[in-house]
This record gives sequence, C-alpha cells and structure tokens, in this order.
Amino acid sequence: MSQKLDFKSGDRVVYPAHGVGQVSGIETQTIGGFDITVYVVAFEKDKMILRIPVNRATQSGLRRISSVVDIQKVRETLEARAKISRGMWSRRAKEYESKINSGNIVLVAEVVRDLHKNVDDPDRSYSERVIYESALNRLSSEYAAIQNVEQTKASDDLMKILSIRAANRNKKEAA
Repeated sequence: MSQKLDFKSGDRVVYPAHGVGQVSGIETQTIGGFDITVYVVAFEKDKMILRIPVNRATQSGLRRISSVVDIQKVRETLEARAKISRGMWSRRAKEYESKINSGNIVLVAEVVRDLHKNVDDPDRSYSERVIYESALNRLSSEYAAIQNVEQTKASDDLMKILSIRAANRNKKEAA
C-alpha cells in the first residue's frame, strides 16, 4: 500500500517528469464506477494540468519542493569536479535521462555539472544539448521556487556557480 501525501491547494510540488507545479485543487472524480480523489497540479510554464490520484502520489514521485539544505547540496555538487564518463553516448544519455526523471534535485545537478563542460562546444551533439538544457531547466525551476526568484535569475545564479568552478579549475591547471 502506498503512503499518502498531504498537499493542499496552493502547495508547490515537483513531479519528476514535468518539474515544478502548483496544486490548484483536490477533486473527486468517478472513473469506471469508482470515486477517485486526485490532486490537480498546474504546470504554468507548460500550460498543462495533471491529475494525480492521491493514493498513487508517492509512487508517481510527486513530492514537495526541496529544502534550503538540499540547495546547499546542489551548490556543492555543482562546485565539485565533473565526472568524466567514458563509454557509449547512448548508455550515458539513458543514465542522464534517468537522473533527470528521478525527481532528485541533486542528481539533476550532477547532470548539469557533468554536461556543462561542453556547453560552448559547437561540435556538441544535439542530444547532449537537449539533455543538458532539460536538466538545467528542471534544476533552475526548482531552484527558483525554493529561492522565490524568477527562473532566469535562478539560471544565472547556477551559471555563476559553474563558472566559478571552471575558473578555479583553470587556475589549478595553470599553477
């Protein structure tokens, strides 16, 4: 049996496949002769509304937005050295997609950190660019929700953290 989450209208939540949304209400719907209570979650950016059964919310990955403590873990992750993965891109791409869709903000930060190294490379593949942008979008939207700032400001803050890491790495290499 799944654990029930208690959200109320107005709560900001994260749904792994879509990012940050807001509970706009709780409804009871009759489907196939059964009454099902659902969270109505609005994703403003995507102009989408999702109805998630209350008794399946935990299994679907619906969760509250991360805490300030989690943001510190994100910063530490972004400041850490990027993991250089060798091997086939298709396997790494699946791993990155899995991390993005996990809903775990620290795993999403790992994807951003690891793929940021090639951000200015004109020869970077289209799929790598799409995965990077997807991870950055998810991370910056939750970061913005936690910090209560616009997503562009959150994205700029994340880029500053990554550029400081790169500058420190270049200083070490030059020494």
